Amino acid sequence: MAEFIYPQANLIAGVDEVGRGPLVGAVVTAAVILDPAKPIAGLADSKKLSEKRRLALYDEIKANALAWSLGRAEPGEIDQLNILHATMLAMQRAVAGLAIVPDYVLIDGNRCPALPMPSMAVVKGDSLVAEISAASIIAKVTRDREMAELDLQFPEYGFAQHKGYPTALHMEKLALHGVTPHHRRSFAPVRNALLDAEVQALR
Repeated sequence: MAEFIYPQANLIAGVDEVGRGPLVGAVVTAAVILDPAKPIAGLADSKKLSEKRRLALYDEIKANALAWSLGRAEPGEIDQLNILHATMLAMQRAVAGLAIVPDYVLIDGNRCPALPMPSMAVVKGDSLVAEISAASIIAKVTRDREMAELDLQFPEYGFAQHKGYPTALHMEKLALHGVTPHHRRSFAPVRNALLDAEVQALR
Protein backbone atom coordinates (compact mmCIF):
# COMPACT_ATOMS: atom_id res chain seq x y z
CA MET A 1 0.00 0.00 0.00
CA ALA A 2 1.21 3.51 -0.76
CA GLU A 3 1.83 5.64 2.31
CA PHE A 4 -1.35 7.23 3.61
CA ILE A 5 -1.02 9.90 6.27
CA TYR A 6 -3.61 9.13 8.91
CA PRO A 7 -5.42 11.95 10.74
CA GLN A 8 -4.69 12.35 14.44
CA ALA A 9 -7.36 10.12 15.97
CA ASN A 10 -7.63 7.05 18.18
CA LEU A 11 -10.61 5.20 16.77
CA ILE A 12 -10.71 5.41 12.98
CA ALA A 13 -13.48 3.76 10.99
CA GLY A 14 -13.12 2.99 7.30
CA VAL A 15 -16.23 2.99 5.12
CA ASP A 16 -16.80 1.63 1.62
CA GLU A 17 -19.74 0.68 -0.59
CA VAL A 18 -20.48 -2.06 -3.08
CA GLY A 19 -23.26 -2.01 -5.61
CA ARG A 20 -23.63 1.49 -7.03
CA GLY A 21 -23.55 0.20 -10.61
CA PRO A 22 -25.86 -2.85 -10.57
CA LEU A 23 -29.43 -2.75 -11.84
CA VAL A 24 -30.72 -4.95 -9.03
CA GLY A 25 -30.56 -5.21 -5.25
CA ALA A 26 -29.41 -2.93 -2.46
CA VAL A 27 -26.32 -0.75 -2.32
CA VAL A 28 -24.39 -2.28 0.60
CA THR A 29 -21.92 -0.38 2.77
CA ALA A 30 -19.67 -1.42 5.62
CA ALA A 31 -17.85 0.45 8.39
CA VAL A 32 -14.88 -1.17 10.13
CA ILE A 33 -12.69 -0.13 13.08
CA LEU A 34 -9.57 -2.31 13.08
CA ASP A 35 -7.75 -3.37 16.25
CA PRO A 36 -4.12 -2.10 16.18
CA ALA A 37 -3.22 -5.02 18.47
CA LYS A 38 -4.50 -7.54 15.90
CA PRO A 39 -3.19 -6.47 12.49
CA ILE A 40 -4.66 -8.29 9.50
CA ALA A 41 -2.19 -9.14 6.75
CA GLY A 42 -3.07 -8.82 3.09
CA LEU A 43 -5.87 -6.26 3.23
CA ALA A 44 -6.46 -4.81 -0.24
CA ASP A 45 -9.25 -3.52 -2.46
CA SER A 46 -11.84 -6.33 -2.45
CA LYS A 47 -12.06 -6.23 -6.28
CA LYS A 48 -8.37 -7.14 -6.56
CA LEU A 49 -8.56 -10.23 -4.33
CA SER A 50 -9.49 -13.76 -5.35
CA GLU A 51 -12.82 -14.90 -3.97
CA LYS A 52 -11.10 -17.47 -1.75
CA ARG A 53 -8.76 -14.82 -0.28
CA ARG A 54 -11.65 -12.39 0.14
CA LEU A 55 -13.71 -14.93 2.10
CA ALA A 56 -10.75 -15.78 4.37
CA LEU A 57 -10.17 -12.07 5.07
CA TYR A 58 -13.91 -11.54 5.64
CA ASP A 59 -13.85 -14.08 8.49
CA GLU A 60 -10.62 -12.63 9.87
CA ILE A 61 -11.94 -9.05 9.86
CA LYS A 62 -15.16 -10.08 11.62
CA ALA A 63 -13.16 -12.00 14.23
CA ASN A 64 -10.44 -9.40 14.88
CA ALA A 65 -11.88 -5.92 14.23
CA LEU A 66 -12.82 -3.78 17.23
CA ALA A 67 -16.16 -3.13 15.53
CA TRP A 68 -17.81 -3.63 12.15
CA SER A 69 -21.23 -2.82 10.82
CA LEU A 70 -23.27 -3.00 7.63
CA GLY A 71 -25.51 -0.34 6.13
CA ARG A 72 -27.75 -0.54 3.08
CA ALA A 73 -30.23 1.27 0.91
CA GLU A 74 -32.87 -0.82 -0.84
CA PRO A 75 -33.88 -0.50 -4.52
CA GLY A 76 -36.98 1.54 -3.56
CA GLU A 77 -34.82 4.04 -1.67
CA ILE A 78 -32.36 4.21 -4.56
CA ASP A 79 -35.24 4.97 -6.96
CA GLN A 80 -36.62 7.62 -4.62
CA LEU A 81 -33.35 9.37 -3.66
CA ASN A 82 -31.01 8.55 -6.63
CA ILE A 83 -27.97 6.29 -6.27
CA LEU A 84 -25.60 8.93 -4.87
CA HIS A 85 -27.91 10.01 -2.05
CA ALA A 86 -28.91 6.42 -1.32
CA THR A 87 -25.21 5.49 -1.05
CA MET A 88 -24.61 8.37 1.39
CA LEU A 89 -27.60 7.20 3.45
CA ALA A 90 -26.30 3.61 3.51
CA MET A 91 -22.88 4.90 4.67
CA GLN A 92 -24.52 6.89 7.47
CA ARG A 93 -26.37 3.72 8.52
CA ALA A 94 -23.14 1.69 8.58
CA VAL A 95 -21.36 4.26 10.79
CA ALA A 96 -24.39 4.59 13.07
CA GLY A 97 -24.47 0.81 13.48
CA LEU A 98 -20.95 0.53 14.91
CA ALA A 99 -20.90 -0.73 18.51
CA ILE A 100 -17.98 1.64 19.20
CA VAL A 101 -18.31 5.27 18.15
CA PRO A 102 -15.31 6.25 16.00
CA ASP A 103 -13.71 9.66 16.46
CA TYR A 104 -12.79 9.88 12.78
CA VAL A 105 -14.21 8.29 9.63
CA LEU A 106 -12.34 7.69 6.37
CA ILE A 107 -14.57 7.15 3.36
CA ASP A 108 -13.66 5.65 0.02
CA GLY A 109 -14.28 8.04 -2.87
CA ASN A 110 -14.52 11.78 -3.30
CA ARG A 111 -17.34 12.78 -0.96
CA CYS A 112 -18.51 12.20 2.59
CA PRO A 113 -22.02 11.80 3.94
CA ALA A 114 -23.06 14.08 6.82
CA LEU A 115 -21.75 12.42 9.99
CA PRO A 116 -21.68 13.41 13.67
CA MET A 117 -17.86 13.10 13.75
CA PRO A 118 -15.05 14.42 11.53
CA SER A 119 -14.58 12.55 8.27
CA MET A 120 -12.46 12.61 5.16
CA ALA A 121 -13.00 11.22 1.67
CA VAL A 122 -10.02 9.28 0.31
CA VAL A 123 -9.87 8.70 -3.45
CA LYS A 124 -8.77 5.08 -4.09
CA GLY A 125 -9.05 4.62 -0.33
CA ASP A 126 -9.75 0.91 -0.73
CA SER A 127 -6.13 0.53 -1.96
CA LEU A 128 -4.55 3.02 0.49
CA VAL A 129 -6.30 2.65 3.84
CA ALA A 130 -6.47 -0.72 5.64
CA GLU A 131 -9.77 0.20 7.35
CA ILE A 132 -11.41 1.04 4.01
CA SER A 133 -10.01 -2.16 2.43
CA ALA A 134 -11.56 -4.13 5.29
CA ALA A 135 -14.90 -2.35 4.77
CA SER A 136 -14.79 -3.06 1.02
CA ILE A 137 -14.26 -6.78 1.74
CA ILE A 138 -17.14 -6.97 4.26
CA ALA A 139 -19.49 -5.09 1.89
CA LYS A 140 -18.54 -7.10 -1.21
CA VAL A 141 -18.84 -10.54 0.40
CA THR A 142 -22.19 -9.54 1.92
CA ARG A 143 -23.60 -8.28 -1.38
CA ASP A 144 -22.25 -11.21 -3.39
CA ARG A 145 -24.00 -13.58 -0.98
CA GLU A 146 -27.25 -11.64 -1.42
CA MET A 147 -26.91 -11.98 -5.19
CA ALA A 148 -26.36 -15.74 -4.79
CA GLU A 149 -29.59 -15.90 -2.72
CA LEU A 150 -31.45 -13.88 -5.36
CA ASP A 151 -30.11 -16.29 -7.95
CA LEU A 152 -31.92 -19.13 -6.14
CA GLN A 153 -35.20 -17.17 -6.23
CA PHE A 154 -34.79 -16.11 -9.89
CA PRO A 155 -32.50 -18.74 -11.46
CA GLU A 156 -33.26 -17.57 -15.01
CA TYR A 157 -31.47 -14.19 -14.58
CA GLY A 158 -27.91 -15.33 -13.80
CA PHE A 159 -27.53 -13.06 -10.75
CA ALA A 160 -24.80 -15.24 -9.19
CA GLN A 161 -22.69 -14.66 -12.33
CA HIS A 162 -23.14 -10.96 -13.08
CA LYS A 163 -24.05 -9.82 -9.53
CA GLY A 164 -26.72 -7.53 -10.97
CA TYR A 165 -24.33 -5.44 -13.07
CA PRO A 166 -25.58 -4.46 -16.55
CA THR A 167 -23.64 -7.14 -18.47
CA ALA A 168 -24.74 -8.40 -21.89
CA LEU A 169 -26.12 -11.53 -20.18
CA HIS A 170 -28.15 -9.49 -17.68
CA MET A 171 -29.54 -7.22 -20.41
CA GLU A 172 -30.53 -10.27 -22.46
CA LYS A 173 -32.32 -11.88 -19.47
CA LEU A 174 -34.01 -8.60 -18.61
CA ALA A 175 -35.42 -8.33 -22.14
CA LEU A 176 -36.49 -11.97 -22.05
CA HIS A 177 -37.99 -12.30 -18.57
CA GLY A 178 -38.84 -8.72 -17.62
CA VAL A 179 -38.19 -6.85 -14.39
CA THR A 180 -38.12 -8.49 -10.92
CA PRO A 181 -39.35 -6.68 -7.78
CA HIS A 182 -35.65 -6.31 -6.85
CA HIS A 183 -34.67 -4.27 -9.92
CA ARG A 184 -33.96 -0.55 -9.60
CA ARG A 185 -36.67 1.09 -11.66
CA SER A 186 -34.89 4.45 -11.99
CA PHE A 187 -31.93 2.89 -13.83
CA ALA A 188 -32.27 3.39 -17.60
CA PRO A 189 -32.02 -0.27 -18.72
CA VAL A 190 -34.70 -1.30 -16.21
CA ARG A 191 -36.89 1.68 -17.09
CA ASN A 192 -36.57 0.78 -20.77
CA ALA A 193 -37.45 -2.87 -20.09
CA LEU A 194 -40.59 -1.72 -18.24
CA LEU A 195 -41.55 0.56 -21.14
CA ASP A 196 -40.97 -2.25 -23.64
CA ALA A 197 -43.22 -4.51 -21.57
CA GLU A 198 -45.94 -1.83 -21.56
CA VAL A 199 -45.68 -1.42 -25.32
CA GLN A 200 -45.94 -5.20 -25.77
CA ALA A 201 -48.99 -5.30 -23.48
CA LEU A 202 -50.77 -2.64 -25.56
CA ARG A 203 -50.32 -4.58 -28.82
